[in-house]
Amino acid sequence: MSKLWGGRFTKKTDQLVEEYTASITFDKALAEEDIQGSLAHVTMLGKQGIVPQDDVETIKAGLLRVLDRIKNGEQEFTIGDEDIHMNIEKALIDDIGAVGGKLHTGRSRNDQVATDMHLWLRKRVVEFVELLRKLQEALIGQAKANIDTIVPGYTHLQRAQPILFAHHMMAYVSMFGRDIERLQDSYKRINVLPLGAGALAGTTFPIDRHFVASQLHFDRVYENSLDAVSDRDFILEFLADASIVMMHLSRLSEELIMWSSTEFNFVELDDAFCTGSSIMPQKKNPDVPELVRGKTGRVYGNLMGLLTVVKSLPLAYNKDMQEDKEGMFDTVTTMQGALQLFAPMIATMTVNKDRMRQAVNQDFSNATDIADFLVNKGLPFRQAHEVIGKTVLYCIENNKYLLDLSMEEFIKFSDLFDERIYDVLQPEQVVNARNVYGGTAKPQVEAAIARAEEVMNTTSIWVTEYLERSQ
Repeated sequence: MSKLWGGRFTKKTDQLVEEYTASITFDKALAEEDIQGSLAHVTMLGKQGIVPQDDVETIKAGLLRVLDRIKNGEQEFTIGDEDIHMNIEKALIDDIGAVGGKLHTGRSRNDQVATDMHLWLRKRVVEFVELLRKLQEALIGQAKANIDTIVPGYTHLQRAQPILFAHHMMAYVSMFGRDIERLQDSYKRINVLPLGAGALAGTTFPIDRHFVASQLHFDRVYENSLDAVSDRDFILEFLADASIVMMHLSRLSEELIMWSSTEFNFVELDDAFCTGSSIMPQKKNPDVPELVRGKTGRVYGNLMGLLTVVKSLPLAYNKDMQEDKEGMFDTVTTMQGALQLFAPMIATMTVNKDRMRQAVNQDFSNATDIADFLVNKGLPFRQAHEVIGKTVLYCIENNKYLLDLSMEEFIKFSDLFDERIYDVLQPEQVVNARNVYGGTAKPQVEAAIARAEEVMNTTSIWVTEYLERSQ
């Protein structure tokens, strides 16, 4: 039989079965990781005296030639060889002869594929941490450039209180900071070695799993062989983390879409990140944030898909687990595209400071500060709240804003008002009055920027250390 596992079988596999069950069309993305794991595995086999050292060197040289052919696009993959593992082993045997068959000693495709995915995903996690850090940099750049820019803050999509635009940007820096923390934490569970678990029960050969772990820069090995080959928690956790990242990107996308509309006109996205209309020449469409908002759903779907696959699987490995890869690959591609575009899109965004200030001057978002003014004069807050509600109603009925009212009009609602109310109502005063940790006052936002930059430096060191370890 041409199959590497064909000794037990008397018939050829049905062609439709081969096509339906083969995974090489997508798991070829794991080719480099598969060879990386095989090099460490065969090195260990030689160290333990399981395979003669001359054979080990022959196998390693053959694997490196196969890797070169893969990188150069010269290696042909076939559905008949099912998956990336069998394709590479077949290519190795074609290259060096029967000695290539010794490579699979002491391992199974079950622990082999799990190892490949751990190796592949930990690289992606580090890449995403760096991409998120770059997005934070872009957001902080806008925050620094708009440290004095005041914009309406919203609740229920209704103007609530004026805030610094920098404060708004820093809210997203915090969100993406949590995303970074989640990914860094998930790395602990990704960087665990399954190899050596065999098909499910370990192996009779005297292998050294901890040596392989050190060769591949894993922090530890799986404690239980059944768990090692059946665990997909590390992928599920990544997909959950990715879903939250995409949710944050989608929320920011929604605001960019609104802010760039004629109705808001708070920001303008650079032409490089927008498209036009085939029929309406005046249009400038925010297609990048719109598409990111739309693609968020497919990332959620990949998470739900794998949760559904795994939810009722008995231990240990089952063919259902082949469905763990395409959603993971798709999520990585989707999120990479979004993050690679978002940082430069934010960095090149133009902020319409005058329009934001105009919006702040034409609303009642400073009303809470009048209530606080009356409370400081001794009026209970609930009574002050009622006074200001009536004052705002009066303004609406008379087509005025609070700063338009005369002192005589103010005193109609409470004799506690005095001339200082006009200073209290100024947008700058309203913003800077909130000088508490995490507040929108300029000193607090500047401090938040400094703290965020310090954390980002730590993140950069974390990425650098990984890159140094993996060389």
